[in-house]
Amino acid sequence: MDEKQKLLVIIGPTAVGKTKLSVEMAKRYNGEIISGDSMQIYRGMDIGTAKITKDEMEGIPHHLIDIKDPSENFSVAEFQHLVRAKINEIAKKGKLPIIAGGTGLYIQSVIYDYQFSDVPGDESFRQHLEEKVKEIGNEALHKELIEVDPESASHIHPNNVRRVIRALEIFQLTGKTMQEYQSKQQPELLYNTALIGLTMERDKLYERINDRVDLMAAEGLLEEVKSLYKQGLRDCQSIQAIGYKEIYHYLDGYVSLEEATQNLKQNSRRYAKRQLTWFRNKMVVEWFDMTGVNNFAKKITEISHYVEGKLQVKSNTY
Repeated sequence: MDEKQKLLVIIGPTAVGKTKLSVEMAKRYNGEIISGDSMQIYRGMDIGTAKITKDEMEGIPHHLIDIKDPSENFSVAEFQHLVRAKINEIAKKGKLPIIAGGTGLYIQSVIYDYQFSDVPGDESFRQHLEEKVKEIGNEALHKELIEVDPESASHIHPNNVRRVIRALEIFQLTGKTMQEYQSKQQPELLYNTALIGLTMERDKLYERINDRVDLMAAEGLLEEVKSLYKQGLRDCQSIQAIGYKEIYHYLDGYVSLEEATQNLKQNSRRYAKRQLTWFRNKMVVEWFDMTGVNNFAKKITEISHYVEGKLQVKSNTY
């Protein structure tokens, strides 16, 4: 049997320090980084997604950043296809592929042997829903999905009717949500994966999230969102991202800028909690606590020992 491709995956909640760690790991192990964030794919959405800057990259190649216009949709299946192709491309260069990000469902779809096409289909039921959505509209159909499969609904934009219908079809046929059905498939890891999770004491993490939002405001988040708003972008998957929908609410005149900022902080904190719950329930992760890390180099060494033992790779810093 062929040896599985080595893959390093770094996950964790927003603002925990994944970006900095991924760059350090790439420098140590001759790696290239693939973004595991479902929103950093969009051009012109830099501040609100905390997109890595050129300086922060430190010369390390990064992939799946700025590949879509904000008006375009992006699915889990497309992400799966693109990332797996990038893993092969990076490996052929003799480098270590590194996925870093916080979008759990997307990353899970890549590293496990999920075959979306294996999920059963019902043509007549699908046609029924296609006719129904013409009568009741996208939002109403999406609400039906929320009722039976809120987890999938949280990842699927109401305007992505094809994916909404697909999730409803799976529930109709199996009586299970999309994730429940896939979990019954007992998928195996496709790669020789070192799956690292970064965590932090809640109070400290929430403090970092609040500080990050303040920094985003100082760096020009309002102006960035205004640019999208003036383009007429509204019913788009991208604009549902945390950091954008809250400012849109302000620009529409529903709340003050201060209220929008507080909502952004609260939604970011809630998202971080959901991320941690997802990772702990869906993946087998080696966790590293980043709380109060005053000696980052020491923490890097601790994480490196795990990576080297798991993947049988050598650091080029020796």
